[in-house]
Amino acid sequence: MTADGLDTFADYRVLLADFLARRRWFAGKGREFTVSRVAPLPWLDGAHRPPGHIRSRVELVTVAFSDGTTDTYQVPVGYLPQSDPGLEHALIGVVDLPDLGQVVAYDGVYVRELTNGLLEGFIATHESSVVRERGGVEFHTVESGGLPDPSAVGSVMSAEQSNTSIVYGESAILKLFRRVSEGDNPDIEIHDALTRAGFENVAPLLGWLRGSWSGPGEERRTADLGMLQVFLRTATDGWDLALASVRDLLDEGDLHPAEVGGDFASESERLGVTVAAMHHELARLFPSGSAPEQDGATLAGTMQARLDDAVHVVPDLTSFRDRLGARFERLRRLSTPVPIQRVHGDLHLGQTLRTVKGWKLIDFEGEPGKTLAERTSLSSPLRDVAGMLRSFDYAAGVTLQSFGVNAQLAYRAEEWNARNREAFLGGYGSVAGDDAAAHPDLLAAFEADKAIYEAVYETRNRPAWVGIPLHAIARIMAEE
Repeated sequence: MTADGLDTFADYRVLLADFLARRRWFAGKGREFTVSRVAPLPWLDGAHRPPGHIRSRVELVTVAFSDGTTDTYQVPVGYLPQSDPGLEHALIGVVDLPDLGQVVAYDGVYVRELTNGLLEGFIATHESSVVRERGGVEFHTVESGGLPDPSAVGSVMSAEQSNTSIVYGESAILKLFRRVSEGDNPDIEIHDALTRAGFENVAPLLGWLRGSWSGPGEERRTADLGMLQVFLRTATDGWDLALASVRDLLDEGDLHPAEVGGDFASESERLGVTVAAMHHELARLFPSGSAPEQDGATLAGTMQARLDDAVHVVPDLTSFRDRLGARFERLRRLSTPVPIQRVHGDLHLGQTLRTVKGWKLIDFEGEPGKTLAERTSLSSPLRDVAGMLRSFDYAAGVTLQSFGVNAQLAYRAEEWNARNREAFLGGYGSVAGDDAAAHPDLLAAFEADKAIYEAVYETRNRPAWVGIPLHAIARIMAEE
């Protein structure tokens, strides 16, 4: 084992590879990979502790894929002197480390000593107004933010997502980025700007984590590792609300969406207003402009390339290939400049929370599978609009699938989908103007492109759901 890494410790790399492959947040599913490098940061609990104590640190794990690409993942690790049956779900494996002897490695987000140490780092920075470093991690805080009580115990949220969130008491939530990229994470960047601007439709930012480690050539690499926000304890997930609404409708069977007590259309309209307000604020706080006509050609080429790659993963896309290509080709003939700006980048109902004070938007990190440059680039706000339209379709499709598809229920589900799409677009347009109506080809292309992305994702992660985006693609093609 090298002094600054675990590069030659092959057994541990194999254990980590198996651990990663079983994590929901690992984006490399369905691809051949190996763990090529492990760069551990210093111990979070200091350099010297007696043998037999729990030790914890953050490790940056680089995976290499068969196509030559690499990703880096953050794996906080807690090393326990003996196994803990209560942590079986978080087990990485038994390892023999020169400085610790034989220990049992666990995903550190479930180890209290590690989560307590992270909270202590934030508190130390906030109290001193000076950025503190602990275990190779810098702790930054927002001056106006109020941090949790030091005695607050961290607990991991069980919801499936591409990162891991730890709730401290009832006041704050720490989101640890699992797949990390060098540079400024857009989730922190946008939340910081919106928090300082007083935008009320986000959970205020309280602080963030930044780490630095050695790359393969001993060059220093730096990336954001996590962000601390106000925890909206009484909020309800927008996805859950939508699913409940569709279930109410399908339980009735013979009623229209507007006739059922759980009608969601008014919420969809208010959500459209909130998304438009978010776009307005992002345009004010960040650079914006308009895409010249030749960018339509670039966008068409990018979508076509994504389709060509997706066909190899989802063969059922082959029957749509020519018509989708024709749909994307229309973008080359855009006759008016398209406004572009910073956007959410991965907007759907699961990125929304309904509170007593209205809708809140979360997770501005962008699509996990894209590069940092892609996630921070300017784009049309219609990309976000298309993402939300896809989410309404998903809510209807997932619920219908759980009921068992029949003609009557399928008709009702599609009614719900159409009603809420229309309501959302109406709310959005009441603030943003007629941007969606003025660029129907662009909106349809964004929606089809998103459905292609979803088809690949479902094939690799939830094959039983792949029919939902494929059905949507068929519908989009039928609307031509």
